[in-house]
Amino acid sequence: MHDPHHPHVRKRMYVNLEPFPHPDLFKRALDTLVYVAGFLGPAFTVPQIYEIFAYKSAANVSALSWAAFALLDIVWIVYGFAHRERVIIFTYTLWLIANAAVAAGALIYGSA
Repeated sequence: MHDPHHPHVRKRMYVNLEPFPHPDLFKRALDTLVYVAGFLGPAFTVPQIYEIFAYKSAANVSALSWAAFALLDIVWIVYGFAHRERVIIFTYTLWLIANAAVAAGALIYGSA
């Protein structure tokens, strides 16, 4: 007889994962869309990064704010690994790169 309090037994008892790819067309489309959104969000930061590094100016860009965003991204990445959520890992890794690039540019070229 298995001890139901053992962590691995409890894990198996509560795992109720949906199939991937999902048989429901809407959920399959949503699974794809969330990766597109996860890519596009950080991609919209690229013009800011370009402006900073191309013109060597980060006037009115807060290095502290963008560094804080980058640090918070790390929390989400760790959460994604802990829960095996690839879309969270993917999205917040891209956000970390984008936010860290803006923070670095603000530190290098900022007027503060």
